[in-house]
Amino acid sequence: MSGVAVAQQVFELVDEEVVFNLFFEEGSAIKKGDIIAEVEGSAASILVAERTALNFLQRMSGIATAASEYAKAVVGTKAKILDTRKTAPGLRVTDKLAVKTGGCLNHRTGLYDMYLIKDNHIEAAGSISKAVKLVKEHQQENETSYKIEVEVKNIDELHEALESGVDVIMLDNFCVEDMIKAVEITNNNCLLEASGGITIENVREVAETGVDYISIGALTHTVTALDISLDLKLKPKE
Repeated sequence: MSGVAVAQQVFELVDEEVVFNLFFEEGSAIKKGDIIAEVEGSAASILVAERTALNFLQRMSGIATAASEYAKAVVGTKAKILDTRKTAPGLRVTDKLAVKTGGCLNHRTGLYDMYLIKDNHIEAAGSISKAVKLVKEHQQENETSYKIEVEVKNIDELHEALESGVDVIMLDNFCVEDMIKAVEITNNNCLLEASGGITIENVREVAETGVDYISIGALTHTVTALDISLDLKLKPKE
């Protein structure tokens, strides 16, 4: 479960006199029939806040549930599950918070906290080595020290990326056999991230190749919201 703090804030923003009684902590496992919280206050205020609060709670709990399933699937391997920037517009902070609640890690938040060199950037620069060189020059000019990650599509590009001296290499749509080769070639000299075509059914197999990270866009771009509802009960007049 995730999003209870956000849901509580929604009710309190609508009416600061609303009392929110929480029965489960953030990140708790819940089952059908559980009462997550009770809200006491004006019926009008509760009904105004209801839909927005439930939207956050349902979406964030769905993301946290999926994240928990992926995190459990790779237990015992070195791999950590990452999210991506494929979040709903305006909901990046809460989407990524839900991912962490579920036991996975956040990748970069925006375009400002890591250099991620992808295929279009490589095409524009002319090659991986040229793209990395431009980024390193930008780092020096602006006195920044953000990590540099580069996306590669095959073993030849992997070698070029390694020679360029980056922090992380993303193996884009590599088959399992090529991931194993990439791990052997890299020999712990660079972090490796597997990406593309990875599902809950094959994530364990990918993790066992020895990669450091596995990024899953579906954690936030394909969300199955938890079925959570609010039942209004009026107190009898004294």
